[in-house]
Amino acid sequence: MSQYYDVGDETLWNPSNGASRMFQSQVAVFEAELGQPSGIGPMANDECQIDPDTFETFVNALLTRHRRTTHAVWLALAEGFVATVLVLGERAAVTVDWPGLGGAPRGPFEDVQVSSLTGTATPADGAAWAAGLRARARELDRRMAR
Repeated sequence: MSQYYDVGDETLWNPSNGASRMFQSQVAVFEAELGQPSGIGPMANDECQIDPDTFETFVNALLTRHRRTTHAVWLALAEGFVATVLVLGERAAVTVDWPGLGGAPRGPFEDVQVSSLTGTATPADGAAWAAGLRARARELDRRMAR
């Protein structure tokens, strides 16, 4: 069995039920973490509609949060979800503010990693950060059936 994530009549992703359940659970976690809706609707009859405008706002908020975080465990837990969302965002033609995200993080840092040896961690170089996320998304894109 599988489920469908669609924008209108276009299928963006057709994962197995298990992968879809895990993704839907993570959507709820990140909606709560960011305090905003994702635009990813409920699963009904193995189909889920994505509102592209709400999803675009969510994608950019998720990336902003990711950029302002230096906590290694938070980043490790979020990486797969962020890459999956980037693939869906690319397929849905959402606009990502890569130039703005690639600069110095705007706003306060959240979930900062503190090391007793080196002090507070600093965020990755913007270009390297964006390139790493995009590479992970490209890798997943090849494995995410439509």
